[in-house]
Amino acid sequence: MAYPSQSAGLDMPAWKTVAATACAILLAVLFASAGVWKITDPIDWSAKLTQMKVPGPLALPFTLALGIGETFSAVLLLVPRFRRWGAWLTAIMLVAFMAYVGLNYTALTGADCSCFPWLKRSIGPGFFWGDAAMLAAAGLAGWWARKSEGLKGAALVLGVVAVFAGASYGVAASRNTGTKAPETITVNGQPYSLTQGKVFLYFFDPECSHCYQAAQLLGTHNWKDTRLVAIPTRVPQFAQGFLETTKFNAGVSNDLELLKKTFPHGDPPYGVALENGRQKAAFAIFDSEQPRNGLRELGYIQ
Repeated sequence: MAYPSQSAGLDMPAWKTVAATACAILLAVLFASAGVWKITDPIDWSAKLTQMKVPGPLALPFTLALGIGETFSAVLLLVPRFRRWGAWLTAIMLVAFMAYVGLNYTALTGADCSCFPWLKRSIGPGFFWGDAAMLAAAGLAGWWARKSEGLKGAALVLGVVAVFAGASYGVAASRNTGTKAPETITVNGQPYSLTQGKVFLYFFDPECSHCYQAAQLLGTHNWKDTRLVAIPTRVPQFAQGFLETTKFNAGVSNDLELLKKTFPHGDPPYGVALENGRQKAAFAIFDSEQPRNGLRELGYIQ
């Protein structure tokens, strides 16, 4: 005699099984790529979340929690006996994200929300259609899947993903201190030493609104004996005008390739604090608290 869950699976039409499996695999690929991306680059992703109006102090822990949740749900979707749980978890995250964007729609309209490495999206009407399609796929994958079982096994998967996230964050955090800077770069057309004293490097895109707001805040700080260097990541011909408009009194260096190779990062704005040629800290979050608090603790500003 077959158990009820087994007989339900045997009674399911083949086309439903195929459709549910296809939806589960597609969602697993999407959510695994999104989750692993966040886990392996939590510093950059925490900056992206602040641009999505997540408070700065919550951005990093939320990045890690979201990365763990997305990766965990992807693994559950791939395992038939966990698939229904994975589908419901995926659906909950999609509904929560859609609700958050809906509540903050006016402020977020046009903002980048590219959660998947190869899929570029921005907040607008199309965002909701895309997430609604994924929500429908999650519903089919869960509704036509067998009843999930094996809580201990699922908990073990969650534990492994959490350990992976913790180790990845440790590696990312270790990269933010101690890196040796190039001894000399070019600033305003002249050789410029980075080996002595305190230097703050600011990577920015002259056409980026977040970079503009960050530079305005940096311009209001009372810098002590810190030297300021701004590095445009694109359209360098607009760099000087950008600095003058934002009143951020920094020299301009076009040694982007050398400096970004030394201090790798994602989208700007991004800051690096150097002391005697060594990295003391890096800043990917620019809001009302950071990097002001961090720079004050380091003694770079009053």
